[in-house]
Amino acid sequence: MSEAPPQDIANPQMSLTTKEGWRAFVDENPDPPPSLPSGTVLDEGERESYREARIDYHTRSVIVNTPTIRGVVTTGRKRIVLNRHQVSARRGLIVSGSAGTGKTTAITQLGKNVEQITRRRSPNAVGGLPVVFVTVPPAATPKMLAGEFARFLGIPLEHRMSQVQITNAVCDLLGKLGTTLVLVDEIHNLDLTTRNGAEASDQLKYLSERIAATFVLAGLDVETSSLFQGTRGQQIAGRYTVIPSRPFGHKNRADKESWQALVVTMEDSLRLHAHRPGTLVAMADYLHERTGGLIGSLSQLIREAAVDAIDSGTEKITKRMLDEIELDHAVQKTRPDRPRAKYARRPKAA
Repeated sequence: MSEAPPQDIANPQMSLTTKEGWRAFVDENPDPPPSLPSGTVLDEGERESYREARIDYHTRSVIVNTPTIRGVVTTGRKRIVLNRHQVSARRGLIVSGSAGTGKTTAITQLGKNVEQITRRRSPNAVGGLPVVFVTVPPAATPKMLAGEFARFLGIPLEHRMSQVQITNAVCDLLGKLGTTLVLVDEIHNLDLTTRNGAEASDQLKYLSERIAATFVLAGLDVETSSLFQGTRGQQIAGRYTVIPSRPFGHKNRADKESWQALVVTMEDSLRLHAHRPGTLVAMADYLHERTGGLIGSLSQLIREAAVDAIDSGTEKITKRMLDEIELDHAVQKTRPDRPRAKYARRPKAA
């Protein structure tokens, strides 16, 4: 749900931009810690273990089936089907929006869905790689972009390897592995007004021609960037459908109901002993004002409050606690100044 991609349970530092990290993410389906019956007695070690399990659980983003995720998954799967017999000019998607609106979550959920379906259809297939996930590095050159694909695949890169050699190695291996979906995040790092950016854009287009897969891109406010400018931009615009990723509105009844449904899902995921269901829903207006309708900011706010509730021993989330949490700068700078509650965190429960 947040803009940061989910990480592997066993190795929190494992990145989605490696095939090992991606596979761990696809396999990941952590169960919430069980709710203990009233009167359960735990010894000190069991209490600490249960406490740490709940904290770890609340540090993970809850994936909510938002309109953006539904649109990306549905449209993305259609594009894969339509591109099945295309030998060139395959159609793709671009997910565009401001920070914190769930772009990365949407494309990674599409990738997870596609890979899980592929595994179910071919349970005996070994060694395939249906989905690739890479990010565009800042000031990317064509060689750097090809290198990101090679790094995902684990292709050893020698210092003397040329851009052409790396590209050929990547395309040949992806063809053998049967890749059908390529996810490219941080696409706004391609600045077509610079030589490197324009050449990297050409490299991405070349890869999309060589690799028989559907390309799905995501980036910050792509419509207003240089990506659609000039001849190169016209080619991109002619092949990609843009799906906007926006903050949740709060102007009419439908907007408010959608926002409340999001809050309900997040509140239902809590594992706090003293939290009363419906507390956060009753604060839906306040939560929208605090977060500007950004799902990433809402996720941070509720998850951080849950960890605080466990650490302090209160085991419930209150408005006073929420008011003490500092959110990202983009949200904080748009929030009207107002007095801060002096919430004193209680010592951790014994």
